[in-house]
Amino acid sequence: MKNSAIERIRQNKLWDFPGGIHPPEMKSQSNQTPIRHLALPDYFYVPVVQHSGSAGDIIVKEGDQVLKGQPLTKGNNFRQLPVHSPTSGRVMAIGEHISTNAKALPELTIVIKADGKDEWAKRNPIADYTQYDSGAIIEKIYQKGVAGLGGAVFSTSSKLNYATNRCELLIINGAECEPYITCDDRLMQDYTAELMQGIEILQHVLQPKEVVIAIEDNKPNAIQAVKFALKNTKNIQLRVIPTKYPSGASDQLVQILTGLEIPQGKRTIEMGIVMHNVGTAYAVKRAVIDDEALIERVVTLTGNRIGQKGNVWARLGTPLNHLLEQVQFEESKCFPVLIGGPLMGFSVPTLQVPVTKTVNCIIAPNVDEYSDEELERNCIRCSSCSDACPIGLLPQQLYWYSRAKDHEKAKAYNLDACIECGVCAFVCPSNIPLVQYFRDEKAEIAEIERKEQKAIEAKQRFEAREARLQKEKEEREKRIQEAADKRRETIATQQGEDPVAAALARLKAKKEQHQKVEIKAIKTTISGEPDNSELMAQRKARRLAKQQEKEQQAVTFNQEFTKTENSQTETDPRKLAVAQALARAKAKKEAQQQAATFDQEFAKTENSQAETDPRKLAVAQAIARAKAKKESQQQAVNSDQEFAKNENSQVETDPRKLAVAQAIARAKAKKESQQQAVNSDQEFAKTESSQTETEPRKLAVAQAIARAKAKKEAQQQAVTFDQEFTKNENSQAETDPRKLAVAQAIARAKAKKEAQQQAVNSDQEFAKNENSQAETDPRKLAVAQAIARAKAKKEAQQQAVNSDQEFAKIENSQAETDPRKLAVAQAIARAKAKKEAQQKENNNV
Repeated sequence: MKNSAIERIRQNKLWDFPGGIHPPEMKSQSNQTPIRHLALPDYFYVPVVQHSGSAGDIIVKEGDQVLKGQPLTKGNNFRQLPVHSPTSGRVMAIGEHISTNAKALPELTIVIKADGKDEWAKRNPIADYTQYDSGAIIEKIYQKGVAGLGGAVFSTSSKLNYATNRCELLIINGAECEPYITCDDRLMQDYTAELMQGIEILQHVLQPKEVVIAIEDNKPNAIQAVKFALKNTKNIQLRVIPTKYPSGASDQLVQILTGLEIPQGKRTIEMGIVMHNVGTAYAVKRAVIDDEALIERVVTLTGNRIGQKGNVWARLGTPLNHLLEQVQFEESKCFPVLIGGPLMGFSVPTLQVPVTKTVNCIIAPNVDEYSDEELERNCIRCSSCSDACPIGLLPQQLYWYSRAKDHEKAKAYNLDACIECGVCAFVCPSNIPLVQYFRDEKAEIAEIERKEQKAIEAKQRFEAREARLQKEKEEREKRIQEAADKRRETIATQQGEDPVAAALARLKAKKEQHQKVEIKAIKTTISGEPDNSELMAQRKARRLAKQQEKEQQAVTFNQEFTKTENSQTETDPRKLAVAQALARAKAKKEAQQQAATFDQEFAKTENSQAETDPRKLAVAQAIARAKAKKESQQQAVNSDQEFAKNENSQVETDPRKLAVAQAIARAKAKKESQQQAVNSDQEFAKTESSQTETEPRKLAVAQAIARAKAKKEAQQQAVTFDQEFTKNENSQAETDPRKLAVAQAIARAKAKKEAQQQAVNSDQEFAKNENSQAETDPRKLAVAQAIARAKAKKEAQQQAVNSDQEFAKIENSQAETDPRKLAVAQAIARAKAKKEAQQKENNNV
């Protein structure tokens, strides 16, 4: 194929490619004036990635002073192109900033504030590049950050390094086929000599058999300038090709010049063909000969909203709005600003994006050049897109698969071969933005492939790690085995004890001992009687020893103190008096201690008897129950008081509620009398305890008499209150049937009280008989007293319950026709429920 390409190019013949279009050129707006320079901005925004590849490492930091052309990043290979400072100044920030893409997504950017000096870094220009070999020249091109300026921005050094000794045909692309763009046209007209030097450097590096410059026939001035420069050159040919879009694409230009079609998936270098843009050739000249980094490029400023159309030298990192402000730009919210040509370019959402190596044209159209996007309609299967496609693809099918996200089908129909020239969208009668669908689908497929590649790399790392760990494990086991074998050999040689066997024997013995302890513990758990006699004996011995030590210390201290005091008292009467007072206090304390000891011994004796005497046990239980009941009664009194407060406000205007309040008052009086009896018992017990400390039998008799007396007085007070209340109620009940019912309930309660009084009397008589026997037996006396108290309290509680039930029945019969009484009944029911809940809580406690 290489020989075929050379043979065909030497035929001086042109071929054609299928498809293509002839859109309006619109180039005359900007190619009439030479390239000019504009004022520099105050701030430059330099993205660290401006080429097709990855970013290098940043080698500056915030606050650093930089010079024009100084490198800001450093790469490790040809695909990591460095970027350079476009002017002298200070690094103000390094971080995310909007970038030059369709969505202005943020990218890592270095912000430089210009100092106005525009001072170059140190340069080493050379006059004769031929004294350097290809490797040195490629390295210099790489260090200066030169990339392809035709649109793809591939690393020029990477492309040259791959094509060295393989290139047969070098093509310099000056076609510039897309409408509006004229930067290459003006570069060929204004800088023809420098362009030729760049081409000669590429020729020196690649050593091709043929060099061809291809220019479209719609650039007559550029053609004349290049022809004039080539008069004295024999190894470079100029080929003028017909105007047709997209003849400037790499594969289509090769097909025009050689008639050869680049197979799918292959590159032109595989056929011995290398292609570079005229802008790239000029940048190579400045990098190699002038030792200048790629910090600026020619940019076309065109469109009807720009007053001074033309081409300018734009420093990389300059914001678009700074360029447009200097060319009489007319701002408008209705029309966008495009970067690139109208077919392959894109609109930007903000003019703050910077100029990069990819920006070759800025278009600001108005209503005559730009119309609102027409409504997208359904595909009519006209095949216009397929007929115009210069690659020979089926855009209609790719559209369906891209829209349906059928990635496999899209790849099967060679979506990756699409050069996104926009011809299909240009000719589509349904206004379908086919290129946009294809770009989105390519992005999704690339993301999927990136994730798959990362998964493969992760799997490889995991497998490598597992293999490394397995190898380390095997090596470790091998070392252990070798050490064990060596140890055994040493032992066998010395006829000594095997340390491994000895260690195993010790472990076995320890395990057997542990098992014995566990078996013993299990047997103890099963029998339920562990043998703790030895442990208890040890504890007792320690306790006795500690007690004896304390007693000995006390005796020694007393003796020493006594000796000291006696020696001073003999000559001092005041100290003698103090000593006598201390002696009396000590004697009194000893007497109290003896009394306390007697009480403790008596309590122990009683407890020892109560354990074998069911009567004493019953007495103790009765006393505990009485105490619990007393506390519950106190809680009931408190709840009654609260209920009475709420009811009094309603009783004042209702005689029926007055009767209810009176009944509650009587119950309250009874409870208070019972509480008084309890308090009197406690006071009497306190008075008697001082006299009966040494006579427990008399103390019990005195307490029983006091309780009987207090109960009798409380009952007498209740009888007197009932009589007076009955007189008042009878006078009202004669004319009120409801009051009559209340009076009847009171009478029944009174009868029950009398019956209880009789029961109390009989109990007292029984107690007298028992007392005659209990005088000789104090235990029987205490049992009888406890039983009597419990019985009296139980009967009092039962009476309260019965009276409450009777009263509730009467009130319910009246409340059915009286809503106010119904409310009273409900309040009483709530109070009763509250009492029962408190009683349950006390029982649980």
